[in-house]
Amino acid sequence: MTRQEQGGRGSGELAFGELYDIIARLRGPDGCPWDREQDCASLRGNLIEETYECVEAIDEKNPGHIREELGDIFFLATMLAYIHEEQGAFSVADALREVNEKLVRRHPHVFADVTARDSGEVLENWNRIKVEQEGHRPKDSILDEVSAALPPLDRAHKLQKKAAKLGFDWPDAQGAGEKIAEELAETMEAARGGSSEKVEEELGDLLFSVVNLCRHLKVEPSLALRRANGKFAARFRRVEKGMREAGLEMRRENMAEMDRLWDAAKLD
Repeated sequence: MTRQEQGGRGSGELAFGELYDIIARLRGPDGCPWDREQDCASLRGNLIEETYECVEAIDEKNPGHIREELGDIFFLATMLAYIHEEQGAFSVADALREVNEKLVRRHPHVFADVTARDSGEVLENWNRIKVEQEGHRPKDSILDEVSAALPPLDRAHKLQKKAAKLGFDWPDAQGAGEKIAEELAETMEAARGGSSEKVEEELGDLLFSVVNLCRHLKVEPSLALRRANGKFAARFRRVEKGMREAGLEMRRENMAEMDRLWDAAKLD
């Protein structure tokens, strides 16, 4: 018996049953006031936050941290389903059965006699099954396949990828880079005399163009920005620490010293 089999289905079912019972207790009359107050709307932000924390753990390649963050996501997903179960809309088991049936149905190359030569054919079969077997309305535009609920940076990336599939794209990264220069010039021109609405519009175009360059260079923009955020935060903390040690305040008048500390932090 493999390790996965030893610690797999049986222990997984037991652990999920325990999670379900804990959530039921938390939501019960003698449960936790905070958990009892939550509804689907109030948990949306938590779900997004925990998902990003899980992505961060994956980037760190830290199995212990990944395990912890996945547990938090399991908790929130089960809590959201349990809230609907309380309301009589559907049960937790209904949600699990539906995804099980969907996975089997959309993988006929695994669970039936359909052949898929590569991942491209898998996706073609997937989309055809959604329309022909599940009754999904055919999309008026390929862009309809991109959820409007995605964070703007991720949505921009996916919209561009969809358009590129139909040939609407720069031939190479050079064109995408030149577009950034063009949009930057338009942004600065708007900043010199345009309305705040015009400045916002041009900045949006600039950001969209930067995302496009990320796509051409095979970089996930949200992950690149996450890394830049972390780098900035680490260096800025070094500046704060250095200013405290020098007995100086973090003020514009002391910008020269802050610049020196920032440059020193960049060397590490």
